This record gives sequence, C-alpha cells and structure tokens, in this order.
Amino acid sequence: MLSFRKFAPALALAATFVASPALADAIVFDTSDAGTNYTLNYDGNVSGSTVGGLSGSTVFTLTGISGNTYNFNYSVTNTSTSPLTSSRISSFAFNVDPSITSATSTGAFAFTTLNSNYPNGVGLVDVCFKDAATGSCAGGGGGGLTMGQTGTGTFSLSFAQPVTSATLSDFFLRYQSISGAGFNGASGTGSGTVSSTSTSSGGTPVPEPGMLGLMAATLMLGAAAHRRRRRQVLRAA
Repeated sequence: MLSFRKFAPALALAATFVASPALADAIVFDTSDAGTNYTLNYDGNVSGSTVGGLSGSTVFTLTGISGNTYNFNYSVTNTSTSPLTSSRISSFAFNVDPSITSATSTGAFAFTTLNSNYPNGVGLVDVCFKDAATGSCAGGGGGGLTMGQTGTGTFSLSFAQPVTSATLSDFFLRYQSISGAGFNGASGTGSGTVSSTSTSSGGTPVPEPGMLGLMAATLMLGAAAHRRRRRQVLRAA
C-alpha cells in the first residue's frame, strides 16, 4: 500500500492551487447559486488613464429565482483613498446573457435603465442601476456613495421566459465629483473583476477546471515517480 508521506509534497503543491483559484469577470448564476456572494473589485479610469486611489467594490448575492425573474441583493462600497480627496459612485452596470426584458431595484441605487451607453468610452451596457432618475447611464444627480460609504439594496432581472442560468459580465462603476491629485470635479469609470466568492455557510472559492487539471497532473507525476523508485528497488534486489 502506498504511504501518504510519499504524496505529501504533491498534495501540498496542489493545495496552493486550491488556495489561489483563478477568477474571471463573468459570473454564471443558476438555482444552485442561491445564497452565494460574489465580490468584485473595481479600478478607476478618467479620460483613458488609470487614476491611483480611485476604486470601489460590489457584492452580488442571488437570493432566489421566481418564474422568469432572478432576484439579488447588492452591496456597493466606495473604497477610494488618497491622493484623492473626494469621489462619488453614482451607478453600477453590467451585461446579461440571455437578454433581459426588464429590471427593477431598491435601496441606494433605486433607478434602472436598460440598453444605454455607459460613459468614458465603455459603450452600450444591458442594464445600469443609478442613484437618480436621469433617463440614461451617464450619471447625474448629487446622491450616490462618497469615499468610505456603503450602499445596499436589491435588484431583479426578468427574462422573456424561464432560463436555466443567467450570466452577468462586463461590470462597471460610474465615478463622479472626483477631486484631488490634479482632478477637480472630474468623472470616470471603473472596471470590475471577481475577487472572491463565499456562501452563507462559509464556503470557499472553487478552483476552475484548469486548476483541477493541474492538481491531477501533479498527483499523477508523484505516483509515477513512486512507481519508478519501486521498480529500481526491485531490480536491485
């Protein structure tokens, strides 16, 4: 019988991949994802240039699916820091596949717009959730979240018919009232990527298929090395 100690180095290497899963900026939701939290971090961009200190984060949680509608909780935080002295998050947006027919929201971003251009060169987005009834995704109003603030609420995405899964991708934030570091009342946009996932029961991120394959290859190499050493011992005897 093979000793566990002989596989310890391979298992330790595999564990490093489990602890550091690859993450992407697209999330597929289905019924099995109810209660799962997806946290995204956003950079900040003004006129084509990345702005140091301009940042935000969101957490999206699927709370359930009812007929043609997917229901979510959201939390948005303005994590901007110095050298900026002020910034305000006035909306968040993303694309949805398949196409949605309507969306609603409550809380800090209680106004929605479908199929509108997002500013700072982003272009058309499927849906945005805003702090004011502006009629577009370009911003406006004086609300939103200032530096250090967090806003929460709910949003719902409705489809023409029931769907087995829904993919959210291309996540954006809208920054306004940016000041400090040479900016004075500028506006910008942030692009988000998934940083972590968790469940209400305290689950951890799951490695992507490529990582699972690499883990399997590591274990296979360990087993092959053990077999070679065993044949060498038998021949020597």
